[in-house]
Amino acid sequence: MYAEIAEQKINQLKSKGHYREFVTINRICSQYPLANVNQQEGRPAVVWCSNDYLGMSQHPKVLEAMHEAIERYGAGSGGSRNIGGTHHYYTQLEASLAEWHGKEAALVFPTGYGSNDATIQCLTRIFPDCLIFSDELNHASIINGITASKGDKLIFRHNDVRHLEELLASVPRERAKIIFFESVYSMDGDVAPIREIAALAKKYNALTFLDEVHAIGMYGPYGAGIAAQLGVADQIDFIQGTMAKAIGVIGGFIAASAVLIDSVRSFASGFIFTTSLPPAIVAACLTSVEHLKRSEWERSGLHEKTRKLRNALSARGISVMESSQTHILPIKIGDAEKCKAAAKRLLEHHGIYLQPINSPTVPAGTERFRVNVTPNHTDEQIRHLVDALAEVFAYFDILTPAVAV
Repeated sequence: MYAEIAEQKINQLKSKGHYREFVTINRICSQYPLANVNQQEGRPAVVWCSNDYLGMSQHPKVLEAMHEAIERYGAGSGGSRNIGGTHHYYTQLEASLAEWHGKEAALVFPTGYGSNDATIQCLTRIFPDCLIFSDELNHASIINGITASKGDKLIFRHNDVRHLEELLASVPRERAKIIFFESVYSMDGDVAPIREIAALAKKYNALTFLDEVHAIGMYGPYGAGIAAQLGVADQIDFIQGTMAKAIGVIGGFIAASAVLIDSVRSFASGFIFTTSLPPAIVAACLTSVEHLKRSEWERSGLHEKTRKLRNALSARGISVMESSQTHILPIKIGDAEKCKAAAKRLLEHHGIYLQPINSPTVPAGTERFRVNVTPNHTDEQIRHLVDALAEVFAYFDILTPAVAV
């Protein structure tokens, strides 16, 4: 009975073209963005959809820090942060992250998903009768944290500050309130009205929780994010980030006032009862963060290559969705089967890896490629990608109007 029900659910996914299959990506160290795909050694493909936005996963300093930590401390951390898992790298990393975002303290989690999920559930327990305001396009980790908290919530239309103010004005000022939103939205590449949301939070006595995972390392002074770029980081109560994207390793974190961080550290079950990151991981994160604070090469390279790719796509009549204001370049396909077929042809005929983005990650009918160039991609690789997309889109009769969703 149970197997039959599960199989029916899987078959429904397959019939709609939404079934996900793993692709084995063996990235080649020191040759990023090249990778051997599906065990095809000797025929490396160019990866165009990695979240390793700045190539820091293969930076020599980062690799050296990992090797050194393994040699000194071994592979694992030994337990949760409260039971032997707080090695000295943690103190340095959390201090570095807090300084980066101009906050009093920071707290590191094993993943970015976990830092959102655990913190949200914790905050709604700390503040009695807390009301949550959430952007309708927030990440699954935020949605899951909100759902699991079982508190009252109000969803505002994406980046719509008027709608948000209407909702805020409808509830008593003295009631605890938290606004959850992102700086850069990863599927559309657009940017939130952070300054306006911060002003509303102050006006209506709400805390702000800003997810900066797709901006940290790439925007703002020293790579501190969009809020820092706008000069309003001090008006954001919680800044949440990940070390799995531009920082190039893994892990999540929150940065805030000392008392708010201490409250999460003390009460968040998703933090208390999980094994901490190994020393080698934290050492690598620390090294990457400190490098990105001081180096502009990666950031300027990313933005220059993004401009080149945008112009090259436009010259061939391939439209990036109008929503995109950042390094994330979504190209709408609009059909799940065509999206998967186009990805397959790109890989098999052109040596290009692009993952099809289908429902439920994006709404059905808005299937797309989410293209990310990095400082490591060459001009020749950019030309190759654009030529390959033009051939594949012509082959499958795919049109790419610039559409905002």
